[in-house]
Amino acid sequence: MQVGVFDHLDNAFLPMAQFLEERLTLIEAYDRAGFYAYHLAEHHGTELGMAPSPNVFLAAVAQRTKKLRYGPMVYALPLYHPLRLAQEICMLDQLGNGRLIVGFGRGSSPAELRFYGIEPTEAEAIFRERLPLVFEALQTGVYREPGRAAPLDEIELKVSVLQKPMPPVWYGVHSPESATRAANNRWQTVSLDAADEARECSQAYRAALPKGEGEDLLLGLGRFIVVAETDAKGEEIARRAYPYWHKAFTHLARKLGSTARHPRPDTWDALHGQGKGVAGSPATVATFLRDQLDVSQCNYLVGQFAFGDQSLSELTTSLELFRTEVWPKLM
Repeated sequence: MQVGVFDHLDNAFLPMAQFLEERLTLIEAYDRAGFYAYHLAEHHGTELGMAPSPNVFLAAVAQRTKKLRYGPMVYALPLYHPLRLAQEICMLDQLGNGRLIVGFGRGSSPAELRFYGIEPTEAEAIFRERLPLVFEALQTGVYREPGRAAPLDEIELKVSVLQKPMPPVWYGVHSPESATRAANNRWQTVSLDAADEARECSQAYRAALPKGEGEDLLLGLGRFIVVAETDAKGEEIARRAYPYWHKAFTHLARKLGSTARHPRPDTWDALHGQGKGVAGSPATVATFLRDQLDVSQCNYLVGQFAFGDQSLSELTTSLELFRTEVWPKLM
């Protein structure tokens, strides 16, 4: 059972420099603990995302870790010029000696797209246009853009990915259709949905693969996780920390009068009731997660350990209890 990390990089109150240093210290602990990968979200104009440039933060992650894979979950592709993105992906893969993983999406927040002058109704078309350009550039070392006049129609990157033909691709799934699309492209996935909804995606994904293929592909299930010495302590931390995260998650929707695309309840107890988060003793957490993985038929657990106002001490305690007392029971 592989275990990874999903991080919004949300900041409740710390000075920026202190927050970033503490999060990098925590990521070093993920690396030492043997986690498979660190998946970083991208957001703009909200405390939900203190890495408005994911590549800048991931460059630091590459230098502070040794074995941990790392990458965006996901790049909001309409916000990037494909040539610039391809070049930066090459640099990130080289900086970590071939540990980069990449995810691409249309952008989950309409408001954040509009910040950059992109109408949400155009995002799908832009995504479909730019993704093949990025892939071709990574695989060939040459950026080609149809419609440009020579010599600008073919531009040599002069940097290259270390992983050939390109780093592994990840995809967020919310429906059987998106899972089928991922399977057809051999993209690995992460679902943040309820276990029964994730199961529909897992089944669609495996059904789309040729028989006997894909055993090594990871289907991830994302869950908020807090581990403490007792159930009462874990629940206390989660109930205190989660509202800070939720406030950041809904900031733009409240400010602009819009609706969150993938809503989350405003209390920890309600989130737990949906099966999307667990807090408590190692035994409680292990039982919950084992059931979630069995129901969802996912083979990769992606924990959102750091959220809200949790201190570095609380986070490292949670991580150590997870590593020593929860993870072995998930094998």
